[in-house]
Amino acid sequence: MAKGYKQQHGVDYEEVFAPVARLEMVRLILSLAAENKWKIFQMDVKSTFLNGSIEEEVYVQQPLNYVVKGEENKVLKLKKAFYGLKQAPRAWNCRIDRYFQENGFVKCPYGYALYIKVSIGGILIVCLYVDDLIFTGNNPRMFEEFKRAMSNEFEMTDMGLMSYYLDIEVKQMEEGIFISQENYAREVLKKFNMSNCKPVNTLVACGIKLFKFEEGESVDATLF
Repeated sequence: MAKGYKQQHGVDYEEVFAPVARLEMVRLILSLAAENKWKIFQMDVKSTFLNGSIEEEVYVQQPLNYVVKGEENKVLKLKKAFYGLKQAPRAWNCRIDRYFQENGFVKCPYGYALYIKVSIGGILIVCLYVDDLIFTGNNPRMFEEFKRAMSNEFEMTDMGLMSYYLDIEVKQMEEGIFISQENYAREVLKKFNMSNCKPVNTLVACGIKLFKFEEGESVDATLF
């Protein structure tokens, strides 16, 4: 069990928030890329939370099968984050945020985890959601430089063109960029045992005339 001992110095052990990209921001990037006929690429960081360094004093019990004989009562002081540690998401975000800003990226003040790098004749836009990042822009050379730099700093997986992100299916074609949530809808139907239900174009029966129920209680329509 991990235990934090920094509370006595005024640092809240429960402070584990790590900003991530909002879905609206992802849609905005998709729209921008579609309008300018840019390609969107995707990369994934392997063993994400192991890259973060922690500032708090955190101690853990010695792992089973690795207990030092004669010092069984001692604990280990962590230098880096690991999976399961409450500070891990925030520690990783601090690490990647610092890396981006030290390498010429400007953090967008109006959107979480959105970074922009501008050079002569080129722009690179990077959007981060924990360990998944997408990037687009107008200069293929900047794409290659970015992928090479990220792979040198972290262990990365190059996923090529963006095809699936935050339950959104993305198809990048010459005619434009098309998005859907078909697989997500199937999973929801499966969850509620409605996979074999008959599909209809509208959710209510057609041709039915509705009347106001005068005897009903008045409601505040703004609540809905």
